[in-house]
Parts: sequence; C-alpha cells; structure tokens
Amino acid sequence: MKPPSFDNFRFATKWLSRWLLAGIVACVAASVVLMHFWPSGDAQTAEASASPPADSNEPIQPIEPIQGLDPRKIGLGRRLFQDSRLSHDNQLSCESCHSLETGGTDRIARSIGINGASGAISAPTVLNSAFNFRQFWDGRAATLESQIDGPVQSSVEMGSTWAEVIWKLKQSPAYVEAFRQIYADDIRTDLVKDSIAEFERSLTTPNSRFDRYLRHNTNALNNRERQGYTLFKSFGCASCHQGMNAGGNMYQKVGVMAPYFTDRGHITKADLGRFNVTGDPHDMYMFKVPSLRNVALTPPYFHDGTAPTLADAVRMMAKYQLGRRLTDDEVELIVEFLRTLTGELNGKPL
Repeated sequence: MKPPSFDNFRFATKWLSRWLLAGIVACVAASVVLMHFWPSGDAQTAEASASPPADSNEPIQPIEPIQGLDPRKIGLGRRLFQDSRLSHDNQLSCESCHSLETGGTDRIARSIGINGASGAISAPTVLNSAFNFRQFWDGRAATLESQIDGPVQSSVEMGSTWAEVIWKLKQSPAYVEAFRQIYADDIRTDLVKDSIAEFERSLTTPNSRFDRYLRHNTNALNNRERQGYTLFKSFGCASCHQGMNAGGNMYQKVGVMAPYFTDRGHITKADLGRFNVTGDPHDMYMFKVPSLRNVALTPPYFHDGTAPTLADAVRMMAKYQLGRRLTDDEVELIVEFLRTLTGELNGKPL
C-alpha cells in the first residue's frame, strides 16, 4: 500500500482546521443569541417564583382558568345570558338570578321567577360552575348545556319554551348575523345553549388570596386565616369541600350527624334532594356539595337559604355534618379563612 503523501496530509489538516474554527464561531454566536433572548439565572428564578407550583398535598388546589374557549361564543353567550327575551314575559334573564355583581347569585333564599312566582330552592352561583361535576343542587343535569333547559322552561322561573325563544331571537337581525358569523348556521336551540355555556365556562375566579398561599406565597394569608384553614382540615370540612372548586364534585347527605330536617321542620319536596331524581331511598336528603369559592359573597347559605351569615353556616355544618360544637373563636377563624377564597373575575377582584 502506498503511504499518503505530505501534500495530502497538509490538505486534510487545512480543511479540518477550517471546520473546527467554523464550529467554534457557530457555538459562540449561538451563545450570544441565547444570552440575549434567554433570561439570566436571576430572571429565570424570578419568573418561577412568580407562579410556583401548588402543594399537591393540600386538599384544595388553585383554580386554573379553562383554556381554549372561543371569545366570539363567549361574547354572544354573554348577550344571551343578559337577554330578558329568554323569558316568556320578557322580564327575566339568566342574570336576574345569577348576577355577576353579587357573586353569581341573587342573594335571596328563594329566587323570584315569572309573574312573581317564588322558587323552591336557593339559586346556586354560576361562578366556577364549569368545575361542578353535575349541575343543580340535586345533580339532575350532567352539563352546563343541559342545565340551561331547566330555568328557561320552568313554569316558576322563566316560563318559556325553546320554540318561543328561538322565534324571538330570529326577530333580531344582530342575532341572526352573529349566529351566521360564529356558527355558519341559523339560530337553533343547541347553538343558543352552546354559546351560553361557553360564556359560563369563562366565569372562573382564579387568583384568590388562598390560591396565592397555595402557590407558596405564605404572606398571602395572615396568622388567623392560616389557623382557620388548619381547623377547616382538622375538623373534617375538607373531606367534602376539596379539589379546585373546594366542593362541587360529590354528593353528601344533609344531616349526617344530627337530623337537620327534623330540627328545621316544614319539609318540602325540594328538601328530598337527589331522591327526586333517582327515586332511590338511599338518596333521600342527598345534595351536591356546593363550592366554597367566593362563598363570602353568596349569602344566604344552603339549598334552603336558612343560614343568613357565614358564621351561621359554619356552626350549622359543624353540628349536622361533623357532630361538633365549635367555640365562637373557632367559628370566626374558619370564617376568616373562607373569606380568602374570594377570587378575581376577568382580572378584577370580586
């Protein structure tokens, strides 16, 4: 075999040197670019500390807004939510009983429907309702869309029919054009419900002081509020009020440790709860556990509105659900914690 010549060796060395030099230049250039666009160590630390992960060991988790919603549907749904033409007498809208100015409720024990009719139960909040595993106190609706059927067609709420609602909406050129633009279709019942439900899914209330505390901002709560949360957990309140919505994800009997309805008296059909849906005796007095998010804004409390204040609600739950008698200070500590669950809607404090 003929050995390589010196000229060939010098040629190879020359090109190898050029490639090495080019590689070094490329690495330096890449480093400069990354240093320019990538935050420094301090900046990365600051970004991470702005929204640190929540403690997964806690029974309640921070609210995360729902992603991927259609802003056009939200806007249309908001208009429909506020439109009194959804009621037979053109006097009531969804917002009449679920005002965003008052925590997503009407703050009365029995909502007032068409022709002044009194409802059978207290209207639950619409805020964060998308996180509920079922809708209504008795869980008879599986989705936000199916929930809308109830009030529109109830004889004591909006007293209308979908045929009447659709006819009214079609008299509005603005609505006709909006549905064509968004859905490429005429106004239909399922599309009306879809847009209202999309709006309701946007009504999440993140960034409460308690959410910030869960994300390791220990200064978000004062000492008494932290004590209240400790009591909330140690007494067993968190066994039903847990998850992102601090409730809304299970059924529970009202009166586990003491006969609530016997003590209260005047039992109505609405008090039978889930039994009205299933007919199963085991579901007697069973209700969807309500969310405690923004609970300070939504008195009176319970399905029957019998607790006018948060302190009353805490005492009653301690007695009938936990079998405990709390001191006044224990009640106040828990109430102070519950007030920290008030969040923000569209970036503004409630």
